[in-house]
Amino acid sequence: MAVKRDYYEVLGVARDASPEDIKKAFRKLAKDCHPDSNHENGSAERFKEVNEAYEVLSDQAKRSAYDRFGHAGAQSQGFEGFGNFGFSGFGDIFDAFFGASSEAEFSPRPGSDIHTRVTLTFEEAALGCDKEIDVNRVERCSRCHGSRSEPGSETPRCTECDGRGRVQRVQQSLFGRFTNVINCPKCGGEGRIVEQPCGQCRGSGKERKRHSLKVNIPAGIDDGNAIRLTGEGDAGDRGGSPGHVYITAEVKPHAYFRREGYDVNYDLEINFAQAALGCEIQVPTLYGEDKLKIPPGAQSGTVYKLKNRGIRRLQRNGQGDQLVNLKVVTPEKLNKEQKKLFEQLLNSLNGDNARKKIEP
Repeated sequence: MAVKRDYYEVLGVARDASPEDIKKAFRKLAKDCHPDSNHENGSAERFKEVNEAYEVLSDQAKRSAYDRFGHAGAQSQGFEGFGNFGFSGFGDIFDAFFGASSEAEFSPRPGSDIHTRVTLTFEEAALGCDKEIDVNRVERCSRCHGSRSEPGSETPRCTECDGRGRVQRVQQSLFGRFTNVINCPKCGGEGRIVEQPCGQCRGSGKERKRHSLKVNIPAGIDDGNAIRLTGEGDAGDRGGSPGHVYITAEVKPHAYFRREGYDVNYDLEINFAQAALGCEIQVPTLYGEDKLKIPPGAQSGTVYKLKNRGIRRLQRNGQGDQLVNLKVVTPEKLNKEQKKLFEQLLNSLNGDNARKKIEP
């Protein structure tokens, strides 16, 4: 009984080859050793060996079992050899010889998507706004309306395909006769012959134009979020729907607000006197100024919350809060009078807030 060769050796690939590399090697070998194209002795056996190797290595479970236990492992996963022609590579062989079915070439094809960006201020992203953006997109030719022909000219039906855009080619193989549908070489799959191409689009049926779009930016959008404008992309082919426009938001940083989810952080600086005595301060928010009451004896690092003064929630009801982070600022320079007042304050506080002695 003949000893089976290593499947990786049969396909000529490394043991860590990717599925795509394995498929590529299989297609080439299957075409080279197929009995219909290779009449040398042993080509049929070689063809079966190549397919057997591909049957195992193209299946993740079978390949894993084969890597661990060899040919016995592959059989344990349900592979019994090529004798019954029940192999998963049949479609790949067909593609290798006849090419994939060209039916998709005649179907309507959607247009390409367009990706662009819009720059927003912090407030525009938080509260929402309307913007206008310009896109350079492919549209139907305004002169021939996509017909590709000069207006008024004739576009006779293609005699090669009788206007169907497709022709059939019959080929004989090991598996019998196959009818392959291909693009009509005469009309390029259009079904009609353009005798006088449109002078504006040069027979392409399309033209590239700059177009202005109005975009509603929803409140709460964040940096990196994208908006889709359906059907505003490039025009499709053969009646296909147009593509979409995807707009990615770029939010500029604010001078003093910081975003944290739907909350807004703001640092409020006050001096010693305000912290000790307490005060009322007008605090800026996204919605104008709000009054914030600081109680006497306020400490640096305290966080105050201004309810519902944050960012509106994206496509939801409600909004976040504004968090005011208190920072008591030490003056760096004092004039004589201020220095004297601080000295007096220091002397008056020595009895109450002097540094505590460490008890033995």
